[in-house]
Amino acid sequence: MSLRSAFRRRLLSAMITVGFLSRLPNRPARADDGAANPERPSAPRAQAATLLVFGDSLSAGYGLRAGSGWVDLLAERLRACAPQWRVVNASVSGETTHGGRVRLPKLLTRERPRLVILELGANDGLRGLSLAAMRENLAAMIDAAHAAGAQVVLIGMQIPPNLGPDYSEAFTATFAELAVEKRVAGFVPFLLAPIALNRDAFQGDGLHPTAEAQPLLLETVWPALAPLIPCPEPSRHSALR
Repeated sequence: MSLRSAFRRRLLSAMITVGFLSRLPNRPARADDGAANPERPSAPRAQAATLLVFGDSLSAGYGLRAGSGWVDLLAERLRACAPQWRVVNASVSGETTHGGRVRLPKLLTRERPRLVILELGANDGLRGLSLAAMRENLAAMIDAAHAAGAQVVLIGMQIPPNLGPDYSEAFTATFAELAVEKRVAGFVPFLLAPIALNRDAFQGDGLHPTAEAQPLLLETVWPALAPLIPCPEPSRHSALR
């Protein structure tokens, strides 16, 4: 059984039982959080380069203790090897691409990021929303980030074929097509690729990765970031502790 088919079968079963991100409350991310208080003014950061992580519960650290999500591990790595970078996690559980498109402009103005990690779309697919609208929303967010002077790393996702294989395959293809069309600086085809077949890597809902799996998510994203962030000899063992 291929990784993709096994992942889809397991995810579909769990989704029927408990629902996926679409039933989660909107929950702000932790750490240096841009979502928790979107109105607060930014502190002066003349020497800082901001990396804005803009995603859903997979990046917000749903169900994890504070500081243990893959974004927190990324911030820890950069503090050690590239301290001039500041990580702002503006991820919100339950977010769709439409919600992200509405929220992003204010964050771009406030945080002035040099780099944006865009990890949205899973909720659109699992709710059966229009893929044309999802594509338009993702494209608009990439364009907005570029217009604000930020590079973009796009993170893709896969969904189970409960709405038919044509829908799920078109969903997956949307991310790769946008990565090429919009000439993003980095692309991660599937965030959950290293753990999709490992049931022990997921929390009790069968959907959200455990704390122990978070370093693997970081290592999945890191190759797309490494060319963009000067980070001499990144310490793998610090993330894989």
